[in-house]
Amino acid sequence: MNQETLPPHVLIFPLPLQGPVNSMFKLAELLCLSGLHVTFLVTDHIHTRLLKYSNIQSRFNAYPGFRLETISDGLPENHTRSGAELMEMFDSLKVKTKILLKDLLTSGKLNSDSRRPVTCIISDGIMGYTCDVANDVGLPIIYVRTISACCLWVFFCLPKLIESGELPFSEDDDLDTPIKSIPGMEGFFRRRDLPMFCRSGDLSDPNVNLYLPEVTENARAHGLILNTFDDLEGPILAQIRAFCPKLYTIGPLHSHLKYKLLGQSSSSPTSSNSLWKEDMSCITWLDSQPTKSVLYVSFGSLAVMTKEQYMEFWHGLVNSGSRFLWVIRPDAVNTDPTDIPLELSKGTEERGYIIGWAPQEEVLAHRAVGGFLTHSGWNSTLESVIEGVPMICWPYFLDQQVNSRYVGEVWKLGLDMKDTCDRVIIEKTVRELMEDRKDEFRKSADEMAKFAKQCLMECGSSYSNLERLVKDIKSM
Repeated sequence: MNQETLPPHVLIFPLPLQGPVNSMFKLAELLCLSGLHVTFLVTDHIHTRLLKYSNIQSRFNAYPGFRLETISDGLPENHTRSGAELMEMFDSLKVKTKILLKDLLTSGKLNSDSRRPVTCIISDGIMGYTCDVANDVGLPIIYVRTISACCLWVFFCLPKLIESGELPFSEDDDLDTPIKSIPGMEGFFRRRDLPMFCRSGDLSDPNVNLYLPEVTENARAHGLILNTFDDLEGPILAQIRAFCPKLYTIGPLHSHLKYKLLGQSSSSPTSSNSLWKEDMSCITWLDSQPTKSVLYVSFGSLAVMTKEQYMEFWHGLVNSGSRFLWVIRPDAVNTDPTDIPLELSKGTEERGYIIGWAPQEEVLAHRAVGGFLTHSGWNSTLESVIEGVPMICWPYFLDQQVNSRYVGEVWKLGLDMKDTCDRVIIEKTVRELMEDRKDEFRKSADEMAKFAKQCLMECGSSYSNLERLVKDIKSM
């Protein structure tokens, strides 16, 4: 077959964490549906987990142009790749995986009679070394960021914050001090809304150094793909476009994919990219609950709580009188709580359900769910937005502090409970969301959900931006 007549061949390389892998699989499937060939590159560690817990093999069998390829992250198998050791993974990728990536691209292993060599790379923009490799082997690269545009913009402005003297500050300083040197955020942004690492009081913090080059790094690529939509983050996207004129906002990715697949078949597909085993019994439990009566509680795939925080949440949830479905990962609490007070086990038995991991998209779409207590990860936030579910935000790290401020203060989609973990406040906040102000929050959540759905329809902004992305990849 003439290689020139074959479709373009895209190599997608996500950051090896649950959130980014999850949303980039959706991107891969959208590109396959658009007729492109895709090689999806994951680390051995992620690959093992995918094979164990997800239906990735069977799901992509439908796309002859798709293949899954693996690469080493250079770390020993027993390394946690989370928490305090997360930076070690970044360092290892930068040093060891970089060399392996170049070898893979020049080996000829990725092409065959029916596949062209790679014509374009799409990688996570935090992995700047992938751009060095792309330049070395003469390939165009497009970055993708799986965080919010508002957080990315904060990263872009880090040099400005340092220059103006607003950074560094420490945990002991007044966290309610307004931040003034981030254009577009002057009126409502405080120190406590900056990413957690900004509180370290130390400019040599490895996280500061990791995100400091963002503004120049993102501009190096041919374009930037963001999992967001114009109605949600319009003002901030306008700021980013000044640095990255080729911006493709094609989110919410998980819904974009659902709409495209619905157009192709009559039944709605279920897909799991989960790195944990999903407990489907929670859906049966939800089926028996009244409409919009349940608070869904999940802190994502990375957050870890102390035993004290865990007990405060549990008391707060039970005391609120609300029904709740609570996801507690096997590794979510750093010590096993012993001797559970009677009122907790009784309250949970009456109104609660606790599981290890949930099929989150399905849970948020369930008619019984009326609120979401979340860590404010970007995927979770978008999943909540499109289903019109109001949120209580308890951010853990990275972009989550920024997202939670936007949810509470800018989009008015819920309440920001950051920096507190007290049973009385938890109880009060749950009552406020689920009872006292439920109509107000539902109204604004429904409105934003409507915008989110419109952008995915033909001629909507995300729909058109995906078409433009595919066209640009084909012309490279």
